[in-house]
Amino acid sequence: MRNKVAWLLPMALLIASHGWVTAQQRSDIREWLTTADRSALLAEQKDALQFSSPANAFPAIDVNDMQQFQSMDGFGFALTGGSAQLLMRMEPGARADLLKELFAPAGTGVSYLRVTIGASDMNERVYSYDDLAKGETDVDLARFSLGPDRAEVVPVLKQILAINPAIKILASPWSAPAWMKTNDLVKGGHLKPAYYGVYAAYFVKYIQQMKAEGIPIAAVTIQNEPLNPKNTPSMVMFAAEEDTFIARHLGPAFQSAGITARILLYDHNPDVLSYALSILEDPAASKYVDGTAFHLYGGTASAMTDVHTAYPNKNLYMTEQSVSSPPDEPLPIAGVVSDVLIGATRNWSRNVLLWNLAADPSNGPHTNDGGCTGCQGAITLNGSHATRNVAYYAVAHFSRFVPPGSVRVGSTEQEQLASVAFLTADGKIVLVLSNTANFPKTFNVKYHGRWFTTTLPEESVGTYVW
Repeated sequence: MRNKVAWLLPMALLIASHGWVTAQQRSDIREWLTTADRSALLAEQKDALQFSSPANAFPAIDVNDMQQFQSMDGFGFALTGGSAQLLMRMEPGARADLLKELFAPAGTGVSYLRVTIGASDMNERVYSYDDLAKGETDVDLARFSLGPDRAEVVPVLKQILAINPAIKILASPWSAPAWMKTNDLVKGGHLKPAYYGVYAAYFVKYIQQMKAEGIPIAAVTIQNEPLNPKNTPSMVMFAAEEDTFIARHLGPAFQSAGITARILLYDHNPDVLSYALSILEDPAASKYVDGTAFHLYGGTASAMTDVHTAYPNKNLYMTEQSVSSPPDEPLPIAGVVSDVLIGATRNWSRNVLLWNLAADPSNGPHTNDGGCTGCQGAITLNGSHATRNVAYYAVAHFSRFVPPGSVRVGSTEQEQLASVAFLTADGKIVLVLSNTANFPKTFNVKYHGRWFTTTLPEESVGTYVW
């Protein structure tokens, strides 16, 4: 008996230290709801749900916090140059209030941002940090300058970091400077092999100069959508090219400069898994790679698990997806959350980033001849007036409740009722459910031998916290 008691006591203390006993003893479950008809927008429900042990015939979602998966880095958006431009044009007080709402841990809690190395297609104009006249080169990068970003991107990032100094920032290029490319253009073309080393130094200078501004870069991707030459700007980089660039140039350059930013490969859709897998199987490149970044414009999120299965020690990231919500139509919150946020996190992604943070009422600014004309911001900014769109609410259902360091835990699903669950560092369970059916669904949620019964309206999303 003494040995049994001696074993049980430390186990009980361990469970209590993780908050599991506290969570199990809580009787109240708080719920936040967003509905397709917009009658509830991330609205906390007045009547708290209660754990009990009733007998009923409703289907069940089982939450199992003993089954643990990936740790979460955060949820957020892309802060494009166009987003920063619109934010800087706001009245200062309105901008401060909006950024506090978005990035304060006690607000929406956005904890991850993607920025662009140079311009993206959601910029008013195209630029790099070393633009030259045609025929000129700058192999020593003597003319490198963050100047194009100092008026808008850098000030906005500094304001965000003052609100949340722990926010993670991922940086992605849309193109190398045109003089480094095979076609000498900002659209399409490949990086010239002769400039691989110079371009690696370009990454190093970017990270170092951003650090000097007080802006830490946590990770980089090598090339946004490396198989897409249609954006302005854009650049094609085949898997073999990216492999060589990482193995022989960028990885060694980061190592030599003492840069600890994670290197993420691919940054495109999971319909061409051979791209990532071919680089991960090359030890010379893979040793520098933290993981693979994906978008979801092609393929399915479940393909990400195939990469995890092949290389379980490498991480996965969801770095871009554009979603929209026309003001005169039902809010497509259920499909966005089910397909993108639940889909990515259930398939090992450590983050989810939607495209992009802010746009104007015409879905601008964007570049000509290859800029996205239909990319709605999470926030529509009309001067200082902000309208929150579907991307805002989809991310908020996670970012507000799932801080970085939370761990995804087991949860079952039902037909047209997608789920994902997390265990936070302070022992809370966060369960996000999406009902994609066109009728309400009543169901049980089971946890530690008890359950509660609730109904999620049609085409709606609920976040449950206990």
